[in-house]
Amino acid sequence: MSETLSQGSIRIADDVVAVIAGLAATKTKGIASMSGGITEGWAKRVSGKNVTRGVSVEVGQVETAIDLRVIVEYGVKINEVARELQQNVKEAVETMTGLRVVEVNVKVEGVDIKEKEEEQEERVR
Repeated sequence: MSETLSQGSIRIADDVVAVIAGLAATKTKGIASMSGGITEGWAKRVSGKNVTRGVSVEVGQVETAIDLRVIVEYGVKINEVARELQQNVKEAVETMTGLRVVEVNVKVEGVDIKEKEEEQEERVR
């Protein structure tokens, strides 16, 4: 976002939008974690840059598009969690930045089954 006023200009960096989106995503019920993917991990090692894990954004003058890669918790209804995730991220970014979120794309890259495995271990004991 870039805005010019009589006092100067305001620009919101892509990384700021990515952090807001990532935090909103991890606070969504049913999301176990964000997925960095192989290429993102490789880019971080090569560049030394702190890449926001599982979040990609394109920020224009007044709008933004967000891509999220997530791991969901075992047993959740994935479509419902994904829709709630889209809404939570949209609201957080729009409220904090004033940008219009045109799309929030969600790619579910895995299922976290740790909790289910722990329950089964308890039953065996």
